[in-house]
Amino acid sequence: MAFAPVQAVTKALEILAALNRNGLASVGELHGTTGIPKPTIVRLLQTLVAAGYVSRDEKTRGYHVTAAVGQLSSGFHGSPMVIEVARPFADKLTKQILWPCAVCTLDLDAVVINYSTIPDSPISPFHASLGRRLSIGGRALGRAYICFCPEDEQRVLRNVMRASQDPENNRIDDETFASILARTRADGFAKRDAHLEPRSSGTIAMPIRMGNRVLATFGVTYFKSALKEVRSQKAIIDAMRLTIAQIEERLEEQPLQPRGCS
Repeated sequence: MAFAPVQAVTKALEILAALNRNGLASVGELHGTTGIPKPTIVRLLQTLVAAGYVSRDEKTRGYHVTAAVGQLSSGFHGSPMVIEVARPFADKLTKQILWPCAVCTLDLDAVVINYSTIPDSPISPFHASLGRRLSIGGRALGRAYICFCPEDEQRVLRNVMRASQDPENNRIDDETFASILARTRADGFAKRDAHLEPRSSGTIAMPIRMGNRVLATFGVTYFKSALKEVRSQKAIIDAMRLTIAQIEERLEEQPLQPRGCS
């Protein structure tokens, strides 16, 4: 005997799927994505929070999935785990250096900002950045991914760049990319293309890795006028390296499901 689907269950799963795709979303954003009435979304989120599958970010008032979603054997992959692990370390670094941090994951020809400490930074160059897509060719957080990922993945991403509609990607020829790659790997971090706006600010970015695989990228953005001295930038770079080492150590303690289990 067939029964009609339980609407509350299907809607809760739809919300979980939307949160998994977005990384962090507000009630309004979930309403726009799913079409579910906002009062229903609020009730379902409260239930999912109580069950431990969703957590509320008090600073942004957004919601994100937790590692407990992995118990469902669907809808959970490496990205949410990386964001969840990196979040407190990013908060701690911003308290230390004041500049805002961002954590990004790959999205085809760009990386997407899944977490940002802009609300905690008193001197942030930007007002908001969550959900913003940053090219892998021109932006520091994108370059930190393509320059440090395995060679076979890098070859695929280079083809993606060539076919991209984004000029920050498709205008980079092989010779230019080879130069970017050599410089970035020699430095151990990536920087934004100096010709791109906003020129008043800069970003230093590094990969978060497990073995040779890049799980996400981590960056700090600052006003160039405030960090003219090399030693000032070095202090941030050293603090970032320590932070990323701590994130990677924590990730080693928490096994990730293979990419693609979405």
